[in-house]
Amino acid sequence: MATTAASKPPLVQKLRGLTGEVVKFGIVGLSGVVINFAVFWVCINGLGLASLRSNIAATVIAIATNYLGYRYWLYRDRDAASRKREITLFLVFSGIGMLIETGVLAFTVYVLHLDSHYEQLGAKVIGLAVATVFRFVSYRTWVFTALPEPEPVAVASAADAAHAADGQELAAQAELMLVTEQIRYAKAE
Repeated sequence: MATTAASKPPLVQKLRGLTGEVVKFGIVGLSGVVINFAVFWVCINGLGLASLRSNIAATVIAIATNYLGYRYWLYRDRDAASRKREITLFLVFSGIGMLIETGVLAFTVYVLHLDSHYEQLGAKVIGLAVATVFRFVSYRTWVFTALPEPEPVAVASAADAAHAADGQELAAQAELMLVTEQIRYAKAE
């Protein structure tokens, strides 16, 4: 079915919807960031774990809490028919995001030799920012897919109205011809 300009939502409406989605994504993400940084700080300072191990542990816990926020709040109206597929893709893209974040941290610690706890936190912020952009795009595109839109009701365009008017005019002419023929036929009898 061809899509007409009348059936497409305007750009402003799309941007408003995207803005709301970005805000909600940010709220869920911010809660994940708080959890991520808190667990990271406890692991690195309280438990004495290495920075990369601390980062992985913190990110895994944040991924679990974020999934709950995304599925049951932000993307609750999205298709949930295939939970197994959704969770698998969520974990794959979250894992890639974790690799991005951990890669930035590893580069900072092992290549740049910036290994104080505050420098590591700075690296974590940069890595998390890059990974967040990746996660937003991948989650909304492949993980939490939108429900198929219902078929729009056909809206008559000006051309359709003109064709309908032509059809009505043709029908009126045909009726007139039939009436005329009936009259001729009646006179001939």
